[in-house]
Amino acid sequence: MGAKDYYKILGVSRDADEKTIKKAYRKLAMKYHPDRNPGKEKEANEKFKEINEAYAVLGDPEKRRQYDQFGTVGNIGDIFSSPFTRPDFENVLRRFGRAGLGFDFLDDIFGDSLRGKSFSFKIYSRGSGGPGGTRFEVPRGINLEEIFAQAQPPRQDVRYEITITGEQAARGLEKDLKRRGKTLRVKIPPGVKTGSKVRLRNARQITDGQPGDIMILVNVK
Repeated sequence: MGAKDYYKILGVSRDADEKTIKKAYRKLAMKYHPDRNPGKEKEANEKFKEINEAYAVLGDPEKRRQYDQFGTVGNIGDIFSSPFTRPDFENVLRRFGRAGLGFDFLDDIFGDSLRGKSFSFKIYSRGSGGPGGTRFEVPRGINLEEIFAQAQPPRQDVRYEITITGEQAARGLEKDLKRRGKTLRVKIPPGVKTGSKVRLRNARQITDGQPGDIMILVNVK
């Protein structure tokens, strides 16, 4: 399967509650800060990126539901736009600040999304919000969410058709979809009819490396 096991990445069970997932994310983010892994900065960067990708999905109830049902993933930029996950990302950054840890490594992780936007995580300073208070200083007053929204390439969805038997439609089934050398496990829910659609949200991030859904149109013979 092309999708990663985000539960395994965060070290939580598939029935973990929201509090447990948040706690695991915060703990791992601190653990894998490059400053705490001298000599292993590259590995720490990759692990930190993977942790944020996992939390971007499991920390958002709707994305988690889609992931559990279809096994697809969102792109890492989602952690900034979701009201469920962005506060915890910012909380992690505040913890970095209180611990005296740097932010420069985030430019390596998110740099592709920020290229040409006149923004750098190096421009991150203490604010006036009490001990450990922090704020982003962004040119022209653009906030972080807007920057990442602007940085995302245009979405383009693709469509596939699948033909199944009436028996398969009644009980539901799982099939593998192969695209550009990647494999996605598609879960067709029970009770579908001809014309039913199954949307794999952000699945093109896996297969094509760019935003976009894969839409499965179901035909029942």
